[in-house]
Amino acid sequence: MHILKLPRAFRRLAGLCLVLWPAATLVTAAEADGDVSRNDKALMAYVDDGRARAVTLADQIWNWAEVGYQEEQSSAALIDYLREAGFQIEVGVGGIPTAFTAVYGSHGPTIAILAEFDALPGLSQAALPERSVIQPGGAGHACGHHLFGAASVSASVALSKWLQQTGTKARIKVVGSPAEEGGSGKVYLARAGVFEDVDVVLHWHPSDTNSASPSSSTSNKSGLFTFHGYAAHAASAPHIGRSALDGVEAMNFMVNMMREHIPQNSRIHYVITDGGDAPNIVPEKAQVYYYVRHPKVDQVGKLFERVATAARAAAMGTGTRVDIEVMHGNYPLLPNYTLSELVYANLTVLGGIEYGPEETRFANKIRRSLPGGGGSDGAENTVAKYRFRQGMGSTDVGDVSWLVPTVGFTTATWVPGTSAHSWQAVAAGGMSIGHKGMHRATQVLAKTAMDLIHQPQLVAAAKRELQLARGADFRYAALLGDRLPPLDYRK
Repeated sequence: MHILKLPRAFRRLAGLCLVLWPAATLVTAAEADGDVSRNDKALMAYVDDGRARAVTLADQIWNWAEVGYQEEQSSAALIDYLREAGFQIEVGVGGIPTAFTAVYGSHGPTIAILAEFDALPGLSQAALPERSVIQPGGAGHACGHHLFGAASVSASVALSKWLQQTGTKARIKVVGSPAEEGGSGKVYLARAGVFEDVDVVLHWHPSDTNSASPSSSTSNKSGLFTFHGYAAHAASAPHIGRSALDGVEAMNFMVNMMREHIPQNSRIHYVITDGGDAPNIVPEKAQVYYYVRHPKVDQVGKLFERVATAARAAAMGTGTRVDIEVMHGNYPLLPNYTLSELVYANLTVLGGIEYGPEETRFANKIRRSLPGGGGSDGAENTVAKYRFRQGMGSTDVGDVSWLVPTVGFTTATWVPGTSAHSWQAVAAGGMSIGHKGMHRATQVLAKTAMDLIHQPQLVAAAKRELQLARGADFRYAALLGDRLPPLDYRK
């Protein structure tokens, strides 16, 4: 699998798609001149009707701030909204209590829309432009998944009403996806066959920019390395003990030396999650948690094994033993240029968002707290230039994108220059700046789904592109193997 070689080949393919299927571009050009179709108007009216409910739902999930696999209230709130709209619900899919699918319609193409809703630990923050912790040590929606879930569900409900009004035959499938942050929730769903009946997958993500460029990410494999030694009095009998913390530190030292000898586009990072109990006790147990990333699936596997070898060597050298538990693993995003062109056209017509006076004051205060003063003033109202982007983060959407044609985009739910996983992202996501970006995402999701339902040739082209990109010999195998979902990984 050669993900880094894909962009050039896909650019040629994208050009071919535009020649063969110009309908999406022509429709968009007409819309730009104000010739909005009756279908578009009806669908956007349903999106607008659901806006207040989506804001309420997002704010509820923002306040609950439930971390991965513990999102009971957040999941239930999304399910309740979908059930009210007539969706058929299945809860607990993939062996995950908070995962769900919600389906509307029984015939026609199936468009799946992903919905995330997990928060991040330790980033509690009020919706204020200065650091203001609500609950010390509490979680916060620093990646905007409360907006993600609410927009996806709201777009799906609007689509269901449009399908009913017009008599259009199609299936909308919402996939409630827990634990994206380090839990690989979608990998378990993919492994369980949740996407086998799906033609196209749509997703989006909160950001500080509006972008629909085709993009990839890094594949990622993580593991807990738990060292076991022998406890002893650290002063009177240290010779009897064997320090598990020595094992952790020896491993970290070797991995840090290894960094000089790995590909430059790799990433390795860790935290010590257990370093012992007291300085005067030789630690009987210690643990370190590692992430290993690389744009290629085969390379991330090799790098992870090198890290594991360092762990085993550290245990041997310190007279301890080590247990290695693979925690999660994600494929890189596989871009689909056929779909990206369509989403880019829709986002470009709709445009970015505009701040009102209060939002401008809020944004200016946020910018002063950002390194370098933040991003460009007014960037929230523009759409980023269309070009391939290689991200260094990871997402479990990657696995889905190797199974079904998948496309995503971002909208400006944060002040430009804001990083994900920051208190500034939590703050903006809890007020009207986040709400405006969420509404734009709802519109793009709904419009794109409608276009795909009306233009089956685009769906067929996206499927052909996926087959070409994967190669004839592709066989999906989850990087996390056959392990069960780690439902307690955030406890």
